[in-house]
Amino acid sequence: MTATYTFDVFSSLDGYGAHTGDWGGYWGKQGPEFLEHRLALYSEEQRMVFGATTFRTNMEMLNAEIPDVEALDPWVSRLKHLPATVVSTTLREPLDWPDATVVSEDAVDVVARLKEESEVPLRSHGSLSMNRALMAAGLVDRVQVTVFPVITGRTGADAIFRGAADFDLELLESRTFDGRVQELVYRPTPH
Repeated sequence: MTATYTFDVFSSLDGYGAHTGDWGGYWGKQGPEFLEHRLALYSEEQRMVFGATTFRTNMEMLNAEIPDVEALDPWVSRLKHLPATVVSTTLREPLDWPDATVVSEDAVDVVARLKEESEVPLRSHGSLSMNRALMAAGLVDRVQVTVFPVITGRTGADAIFRGAADFDLELLESRTFDGRVQELVYRPTPH
């Protein structure tokens, strides 16, 4: 059985995965339905796959001494307790992460092997350049895009699909949370 690989990404309407403005996390548009859904999603058994940059960002955020532990959303805290494979030629073990393994190989080879060997689904949140390469190699089974109702024309950062190949997308699921945040799950096929 081949494990399913999901590229999970947050996006502004204009296709940016982050911003340099004063929007705050989730562009300030999260609500209770969205956060409950994320916690349920990350409570499922799965293996995370990260590129080095996204892993470093998550590790810094989750290992920071936060005066108010409640400041982190429960799904983000849960993320740290999922098994993780980190594709990196710069990071070395041991990592300050409970169940993370560093693999210093090409992401395409790593994920192809994980898809064959893993008994649980694979998920990557972020890791944009790595996931564009995995899509080009035909290894991404689902693209899960959560679209926040903002346009970040001046402050948008990290264009999600800049430089990606062309893909046709089959819509598998769509949901609206809190009357404003859209989650779209697609099956990509090269165009």
